[in-house]
Amino acid sequence: MRTASRASRLAVQIALLVALLASASYMVLRTYLDNDEELYQNGRVNEVISKGPVRVANLEWKLDSIEAYTALVDKDGEKVSLSQPAGSVVIVALLTVTAHEGEYIKDGGFTCSAVLRDDRGNTWQGQGAYDYKLPTSCSDADHPFTLNKPGQIAQVYVVPETAVPHLSGVIVEDLDGYRRVMITR
Repeated sequence: MRTASRASRLAVQIALLVALLASASYMVLRTYLDNDEELYQNGRVNEVISKGPVRVANLEWKLDSIEAYTALVDKDGEKVSLSQPAGSVVIVALLTVTAHEGEYIKDGGFTCSAVLRDDRGNTWQGQGAYDYKLPTSCSDADHPFTLNKPGQIAQVYVVPETAVPHLSGVIVEDLDGYRRVMITR
């Protein structure tokens, strides 16, 4: 009888210890797992969408194409000036962007950008190609945007040639909602 009561007491103590460890682990990890701001700062992608359209904040995005070029030319056939080191390739992502109610449009434009990403987690910011045949930003005075009307932009990136086979898509973000969406090809 005495060994049975010791065994049951030991079993209860072990169960209590396991429960306490589980509770402590949950409480410690919860602050890291539920912290959307920290996860956003660490580069977490919330959603992966194929082509789109996807609405992020007040903008609707659709990826039309991603093409690689050795150099860009304007409508007159002249080379567009870019910061392009040797061994790099120019990537043009054609995107259709629609501004919806709530987006502040000033002088026919607003701020928008998409970041190019590969399957290894590398990212590239777009460059301004001011002589390109399409607008490279959503605030181009020659191509004004209006609410609820789609407009096409070309985001231009310069990437190493070795990264081209690994390109996955573009990322659009909403800092206020800590939301990051990758739109794949």
